[in-house]
Amino acid sequence: MTKPDHRSRFQILAMIFITVVINYLDRTNISIASLELNKELHFSKVQMGYIFSAFSDTYASTQIPGGILVDRLRARILYPIILFLWSLMTLVQGMVHSFLAFVLCRGSIGIFEAPSYPINNQVVTAWFPEEERASAIAVYTSGQFIGLAFLTPLLVLSQDALGWRGLFIISGVIGFVWAGIWYIFYRDPQTPWIQSDSEPESPVTVQPKPSWADLREAFVHRKLWGIYLGQFCLGSLFIFFLTWFPTYLVEFRGLNFIKSGFLASIPFLLAFTGVLLSGFLSDFFVRRGYSKELSRKVPVLVGMLLSVSIIGANYTNNTFWVIFFPSVAFLGYGLSSITWVFVSIMAPRHMIGLVGGVFNFIGGLSAAITPTIIGYLAQDGDFEPALLFIGIMALLGFFSYIFLVGKVEQIKAGGISNTALAA
Repeated sequence: MTKPDHRSRFQILAMIFITVVINYLDRTNISIASLELNKELHFSKVQMGYIFSAFSDTYASTQIPGGILVDRLRARILYPIILFLWSLMTLVQGMVHSFLAFVLCRGSIGIFEAPSYPINNQVVTAWFPEEERASAIAVYTSGQFIGLAFLTPLLVLSQDALGWRGLFIISGVIGFVWAGIWYIFYRDPQTPWIQSDSEPESPVTVQPKPSWADLREAFVHRKLWGIYLGQFCLGSLFIFFLTWFPTYLVEFRGLNFIKSGFLASIPFLLAFTGVLLSGFLSDFFVRRGYSKELSRKVPVLVGMLLSVSIIGANYTNNTFWVIFFPSVAFLGYGLSSITWVFVSIMAPRHMIGLVGGVFNFIGGLSAAITPTIIGYLAQDGDFEPALLFIGIMALLGFFSYIFLVGKVEQIKAGGISNTALAA
């Protein structure tokens, strides 16, 4: 049997890309709908903070069992099931009226979306050789940015025409259709590209399935904590754009709702540019023989430093600069968004799903916490403390990769390693 061919790999990558677009459509439509549903249902900023956080609370808390589930069930079966279920709860949002009902719907979407990124990483690890993996991760990750860049204005216009309830219903129906398409067309490769570069054509070694006992392994290594904490810090910036950014533009900066929808798409376009640039340059440097420390870490470090620039928006009232500083910050986020490649490279082979689940769990904690923090920081209408908080988190992520990750290499499960936290 042969490795997956070039054409098949990129057909699969296109399917993941579309799935990511739908995934983030259902995560972020609440940020567009929030202004109109507030007019009808009269939620406070603190209540909206809890609604925004409800998705991430459950998304983060179910990452570890979700990762274990990914290691046990085939992507062809698991993905359409969870896609259908989160789309159903998205649709139901268009029919509810109370604060509690919105919290429950958003929490349910978080549960059902929890395995999605571990599935994406597992599929790419199986279909792509290591020297192409950062590019593949960059392409499917870019789906969240390019989708949001173009969908944000469309969502604004759709809500203007159909109302916020119609926005949720349409989003759910799109997910139902794609769940069927994934089940019909997706297949696992006959011979996965899961071996290391030193043994690209060797037969696949059957690895033991992960168990709860493997949890200790996922938590004891300093290197893994470096990428976990880095993801936590990056998540704070990302969740701000997914939740509070439209409100920031309309209520704090006084922009027109329709205009804010188009301006809000600019940071996503720059993030899209950043993630593709980062992924393809990273793989290019690997193929040219540069170390993984340079090839993989430098784009992430540069991106995190750029993300600190969001604080600059606190020192201007000019609309151009109000958009410029968050856009540069989100460009930095895009450059840093190939962090899933560290899971693929560093996790023990039979624990890719589990380590990916822990990685997404800790990253997701920021998304669970940050919207609520911002709700309290901005409850008097002033978003300046919130932007300062986001910039500080980006700087902490930079130091996490500098001081904790160290050399980028695969961790051997059960082995003695200087990456362990214990003395």
